[in-house]
Amino acid sequence: MINYRIFNSALRWRTALGRRGVLLALLGSGLITPAELRAEVRLPRLVSDGMVLQRDAKLTVWGWGAKGEKVTLRFKKKTYSATTGPDGKWTVSLPAQPAGGPYTMNIAASNQLELKDILVGDVWVCSGQSNMETPMSRLRDRFPEEIATANNPRIRQFTMPTSYSFKGPKDDIASGNWVSVSPQSIGQFSGVAYFFAKDLYAKYQVPIGLIKNAIGGSPAEAWLSAEALKQFPAYQQQGEQYKDSALVASIQQRDQAAGRAWQQRLYKADQGQAPGQMKWSAPGYDATGWATMGVPGFWADQTPLGQVNGVLWFRKEVEVPASMVGKPARLELGTLVDADSTYINGQLVGTTGYQYPPRKYDFGPGVLKPGKNVIVVRLISNGGRGGFTPDKQYQLSAGGQTLDLRGPWQYKLGAAMPPAPGSTSFQNQPGGLFNGMVGPLLPYAIKGVIWFQGESNTGKAQEYQQLFSAVITDWRKQWQRPTLPFLYVQLANFMSTRPQPGESGWAGVRDAQRQTLQLPNTGMVVAIDVGEWNDIHPLDKETVGKRLALAARQVAYGEKKLVASGPLYQSMQVKDGKAVLQFASVGGGLVAKGSGPLTQFAIAGPDKKFVWAQARIEGNTVVVWHDEVPAPAFVRYAWADNPAGANLYNKEGLPASPFQASSVAVP
Repeated sequence: MINYRIFNSALRWRTALGRRGVLLALLGSGLITPAELRAEVRLPRLVSDGMVLQRDAKLTVWGWGAKGEKVTLRFKKKTYSATTGPDGKWTVSLPAQPAGGPYTMNIAASNQLELKDILVGDVWVCSGQSNMETPMSRLRDRFPEEIATANNPRIRQFTMPTSYSFKGPKDDIASGNWVSVSPQSIGQFSGVAYFFAKDLYAKYQVPIGLIKNAIGGSPAEAWLSAEALKQFPAYQQQGEQYKDSALVASIQQRDQAAGRAWQQRLYKADQGQAPGQMKWSAPGYDATGWATMGVPGFWADQTPLGQVNGVLWFRKEVEVPASMVGKPARLELGTLVDADSTYINGQLVGTTGYQYPPRKYDFGPGVLKPGKNVIVVRLISNGGRGGFTPDKQYQLSAGGQTLDLRGPWQYKLGAAMPPAPGSTSFQNQPGGLFNGMVGPLLPYAIKGVIWFQGESNTGKAQEYQQLFSAVITDWRKQWQRPTLPFLYVQLANFMSTRPQPGESGWAGVRDAQRQTLQLPNTGMVVAIDVGEWNDIHPLDKETVGKRLALAARQVAYGEKKLVASGPLYQSMQVKDGKAVLQFASVGGGLVAKGSGPLTQFAIAGPDKKFVWAQARIEGNTVVVWHDEVPAPAFVRYAWADNPAGANLYNKEGLPASPFQASSVAVP
């Protein structure tokens, strides 16, 4: 700690030297050390201008400074103080505050800090993987008016940067700031979280703070603390090995070298851009003799190439009317598997490095020309089924006119390659994201958590209930809130439908999520009616957000009479060769949406050989049967990756959760 008696006696130098000169003089004299000179009080990134503090809860403000330094905090005309400990950390506790603002907070020690535009309201941590992460900018075409008119300074988001650690929880993050909703900022907001906050604000009229804390591809075990991982020895051991920084660095170097080598080999082998010849992207290139393939589609299904990896070139000539020329234009190519570089008339108009983002390439008025135009796509398949995803938009538009690009395209193999080498995603290893992205949040008071995750755990669905329950219990323990509201989204429908009942990792995770409702103060949103078979990131984040808000109103805000969920399976009895199913959350009553017969029910005897069943609603029960299954032992509903047409709802319009029921113990 700086000796302020000596420091104050030196103030007579100030007139001649200025403050900087005084400090440098003291440093040169040995009266203070370089460490003492740098020891100004600082705050975590989260505690900053524009922050939203949790109403009606004890608040913690914390930071760091010189050891033993006194820190004074002033907020709403009251003063609080603390002294930094041996580790340089200080903590100030504030009593519960009502909703309101904006306010200013002043913090004084050897330096002074002022935080402006602080609101007090409800703070929600928005976590999980890519469906929580998906920003409003990705949803621009689905919600154009929403994005153009969004303007609410009392809804704010703080985006946590990707961060992981295997050596214990981090105390801060590298970047981030609070941003309020406006047409300029709305694009960076989580789509799910924004629609959730919008509904809550409309209902309660209190500020809403969103901490966007989601990472694409992250499995549940990455979000567990070291203590919680002890329940899962295999995952604990997996995470422990990465405490060795040298091991992590060597793996990263190896992976990067292998990836670069593969890309270099691909580039050299690609005939489409070989030196000394006209590139295949050139508008004057003669593609006579190229084979044709239907777009959209996958080349493994349509061409003799089979499931080849490497690079394929695709080419299509289109006639562009003069009325489309000289205007800004857009090329839409659905989603492509995996990476593309796309040209029009030899000019690069867009490139994307992996399969999930929609290809919506906007370009200027100088690219198109009247008459024949040539579109060329250089498409790299890293490993698997390469091609153009079906049931997406494939079109060229300008000046209010649109040209359909579906149909035959020419193609030619540029280079065949072995599958690209895999790499270790360290952020997704057990415990990594908890340490990097949950640890820095823990002193911050919150209202609850909303969660959209599970896709990355569908390969081991049998363990998901234990893992996910551990996440909820662990976070509650870390926040010291045993009943912290935890609301989550059940996996949406995805992938192709199947004609017969069968096994499904996605259905297994959904059922695990349903069973996790056994934990108190949890709520689940069913989303099997808002997914897209050909996109793991469905666009309808509004329905999901609204349903989460319904769950929050019941679980977190105490509206107990509110119907916030669709029907939830409770029990099964067998009577006269038929299964009779009881449900909770029936609301105004069970209905078959669309007024047709109930669908997506399957039944089996003790052999677990499922067949499609007949089902009908009788009061608040569903009766299920099949003439060839005289002794039903199991019933499944919507048990598939994509249970298209599942139509059991309540009268409030909320869908029933998928489930597996049994009259015997399920192994």
